[in-house]
Amino acid sequence: MNGWPAFRSAWRALTANPMRSLLTMLGIIIGVAAVITMIAVGSGAQQRVESQIKALGSNIMLVLSGSQSASGVRLGAQSGPWLSEMDASAIAAEVPEVQAVAPSSRTGSQVVFGNTNWNTFIFGTTPQYHEVRDWPVVEGREFEAAEMQGSGKVALLGQTVAQQLFGDNDPIGQTIRVKQVPFTVIGIMGRKGQNALGQDQDDVVIVPISTFRNRILGTSYGRLKRVGTINVKVAEGYSMALATEHVRELMRQRRRLQPGQEDDFSVRSLSEMLQAQEDSSRVMTILLASVACVSLIVGGIGIMNIMLVSVTERTREIGLRMAVGARSRDILSQFLIEATLLSMTGGAVGVLLGGLATMGVAWWAQWPVALSVNAVLLAVGFSAAVGVFFGYYPARRAAALLPIEALRHE
Repeated sequence: MNGWPAFRSAWRALTANPMRSLLTMLGIIIGVAAVITMIAVGSGAQQRVESQIKALGSNIMLVLSGSQSASGVRLGAQSGPWLSEMDASAIAAEVPEVQAVAPSSRTGSQVVFGNTNWNTFIFGTTPQYHEVRDWPVVEGREFEAAEMQGSGKVALLGQTVAQQLFGDNDPIGQTIRVKQVPFTVIGIMGRKGQNALGQDQDDVVIVPISTFRNRILGTSYGRLKRVGTINVKVAEGYSMALATEHVRELMRQRRRLQPGQEDDFSVRSLSEMLQAQEDSSRVMTILLASVACVSLIVGGIGIMNIMLVSVTERTREIGLRMAVGARSRDILSQFLIEATLLSMTGGAVGVLLGGLATMGVAWWAQWPVALSVNAVLLAVGFSAAVGVFFGYYPARRAAALLPIEALRHE
């Protein structure tokens, strides 16, 4: 018996009892749908983390003030000695792996334009901040050297602030007020999106760091040149770990920390933090897909069970086929085709349900998903392999029947 007659015979055998065939395929259908949905959801989560890494900028580290103790009580993060602009200058000059350094400080404040106001973050920083964060000015211009040195009252707006204060109007050249201080808008930052914590990075007003200290925080901060964070970008091709170690060694020297003495500052790599989150998402995806594959195995066991029942019910038919010239391999191939057809049909229905479930998750949970062709091929291929694997034993058992004994079966 060649392939096409064997296929038609297998199809007739399965459609003779459609309800039993459907119930047999149910495990495969659920398994394939679950595998596709879990992989799509997990891949969407990984893509979301990757987009957050790109939004942060590549090879970025943050230097923050650490904690200190008072009477044996630890006061928490960033309670230790302040960082300064001189620390940032030293890192830029003495750490060879560093491409750009930008000290920054921030505070929250109400920003007013005419009758409109908006509560946002005010960042004080330097022009190098755009390079560190890969965050260009898309309209207008950046800060000039004279504005940095003379505490110029100029500001760059994030996309969210620009929209909230000005709507569709052009903000360039307009005057906003921050803590009763007038600022001229000279530029608009490119859209950055949300960070890993879900915070809107575009909800910000950026001013020169000298202006931030002298006009927003007060002259006492201006004299000390304190900063809250030092943003560091490592040049491409250099080791992030090595750069982090060199920055830590330099900061310990500048703070005169003795060997064995605990750091009173911290160095954090944003890319490493998000990479750990991506690795966790990948592990979770693999775990969920593995659990879903159990349904495919259970479905395969169901196929084997039904095929064994089918061999018993059709023993006399098998004997008749052998009596008129069918060979053992013809019987083997027919039952294998039936098992594979069951699993493949179940796989096709599972792909359809998996696609619908993926779209349902994306719509209902507002969660990013990524349905890939590879995931579909993997699920369908695995279901076909399950059909062949679990269908072989019943097919082999049918092919091993003796014609005379089969014909005697009632």
